[in-house]
Amino acid sequence: MTGFDLIIFDCDGVLVDSEIIAAQVESKLLTDAGYPIDAAVLAERFAGMSWKDILLTVEKETDVPLQANLLGSAEKLLDEKLARSVKGIAGVGHAVARIDQPRCICSNSSSRRLKAMLTRAGTHDLFAPHIFSAKDTADMRTKPAPDIFHHAAKVMKADPAKTIVIEDSVHGVEGAMAAGMRVVGFTGASHSYPSHADRLTEAGAETVINRLVDLPPVVEALASWSMRDFG
Repeated sequence: MTGFDLIIFDCDGVLVDSEIIAAQVESKLLTDAGYPIDAAVLAERFAGMSWKDILLTVEKETDVPLQANLLGSAEKLLDEKLARSVKGIAGVGHAVARIDQPRCICSNSSSRRLKAMLTRAGTHDLFAPHIFSAKDTADMRTKPAPDIFHHAAKVMKADPAKTIVIEDSVHGVEGAMAAGMRVVGFTGASHSYPSHADRLTEAGAETVINRLVDLPPVVEALASWSMRDFG
């Protein structure tokens, strides 16, 4: 396959089935704090957002005061649950083995959590050392800010316009688009919902897949299409 400098994978909801676990932990904490919300609703509405940004959004929209200790408690509970039960998304090894381009991971999760999840899923060594966390960038701005994508392109010496990003969230798609990259949406994780593919397409994904085994032929097809005008 030719035509691209780099393939960027999101982690949560693309390489590991972690978004549904996060939604379960976070929905319980919010419900206990006085903001009742179902895990499925939280996963659909806040997919791709950091826990901090979810809390800030809820505070802005409601009169529910959320205590600062919710920030730390969620991280601790989520790390514990992910360590026990997170699973890899099917087809990662197949997709990686059939893609010739350099690859990396760009995620909102911390480096510590990324290593723990990917190691448990058995896919850490497929991407190491090119595993980038938005929390390690200069301004620590998470997606939808494009910072982590700019960082990856710089480190990997890739042209953003010749980079494909695999994303499962609207925020991720928006961040990749803002960085001038092309996007393939992914809906194969447990947190997916009926309008998921439509929302990713509306955000800018050129196509959407629900199996990672379909990624190599999609990358090849995109390479043969004329490059999009990001101007």
